[in-house]
Amino acid sequence: PKILDTSVIIDGRIADICETGFLEGPLIVPQFVLKELQHIAGSADALKRNRGRRGLDILQRVQKDFERNVHIVDHDFPNIRDVDAKLVALGKVLQGKVLTNDFNLNKVAELQGVPVLNINQLANAVKPVVLPGEVMNVYVLKEGKEHGQGVAYLDDGTMVVIDNARKYLSKHVEVSVTSVLQTTAGRMIFSRLKEDDVPVESR
Repeated sequence: PKILDTSVIIDGRIADICETGFLEGPLIVPQFVLKELQHIAGSADALKRNRGRRGLDILQRVQKDFERNVHIVDHDFPNIRDVDAKLVALGKVLQGKVLTNDFNLNKVAELQGVPVLNINQLANAVKPVVLPGEVMNVYVLKEGKEHGQGVAYLDDGTMVVIDNARKYLSKHVEVSVTSVLQTTAGRMIFSRLKEDDVPVESR
C-alpha cells in the first residue's frame, strides 16, 4: 500500500501520476491526513484555504480515477501528535510506502526503515538528460546573481543560468550548455551564449 501525506495531495501531481497507470496497489488516505486537509481548507488565511481546497479536489479526482483502489483508513495513534510521525507509524503497521514530496518526512521515514516514494525525486528522474555542449533556445526571463548573468527556465521548471546574457533580457537566445548541477532541490543548467551571441527574434 502507498500512504499519501498531506503535502503530496495538495501538490496535485499525484493525480497525473495515477492517470498514467504507473502506480499499482492500494492508495491509503489516513483520517488524520483528511482532517489536516479539511483544517487547512477552513483556514482564515486565503492562501492556505485555497491549498486545502485544491487538495480536497485532487483527492476527489484520484478517487474517481482509482475507484476501488483508494482507501480512507481510521488508524490513529493518540499518543503521537505530529502528523509526519503518525504517517511513519502507519507505514510500519501496514508495511506500506509513504508517498510524499516533503524532504524532512522523507528523511525521518528512511531513518525508521519505512520506504518512501518521493514525487520530487520522480520528477527529477524523468527530466530529459542535458549534456555539456548541447545547444538550446531559451527565453531570458531575469537577471542572474552574478554580474551580467541572465536566467531562463525550461518547460519543466529547470533553471538555466546564462553567462553574459543580461543584455538580452526578455529575448530568446541560443545557448550552449557548459555544465549541469544536480541538487536535492532539483537541477540547474549552466550555459553561455553561442559564439555569435545573436538573439533569436522573439516569437
